[in-house]
Amino acid sequence: MKVIDNIKKYTLIVWKSQALKYAVVCVAAVLIVGFLDENSMWNHLKNRQRIEELTEEKARYNADYERDKAQIRELDRNPKAMEKIARERYFMKADDEDIFVMKEENQEPEQTVNDETAQ
Repeated sequence: MKVIDNIKKYTLIVWKSQALKYAVVCVAAVLIVGFLDENSMWNHLKNRQRIEELTEEKARYNADYERDKAQIRELDRNPKAMEKIARERYFMKADDEDIFVMKEENQEPEQTVNDETAQ
């Protein structure tokens, strides 16, 4: 009951004061436009950030596209390029060749379940 009386009291003070009416309306408008509206500043900033991310992603995909396009042109012009790609990517070899895959020996020892080093 006391809370309702306080609300009534403050509402009457705002209702009687011309300046407070304008202040309350302005604050409400700023809150609605800034945060609650579908086209709010908050959503505008999130959309702008998303646009920047998508622009960077587009630039990355365009660079990949140009690299792949140049590689396709090279494959069309140079038959040795196809052999080079087959050797590098797919470890293919000629009939009279052997391929050795090297591993680095400076790796940490594997850990077992009990945190003891494997031997």
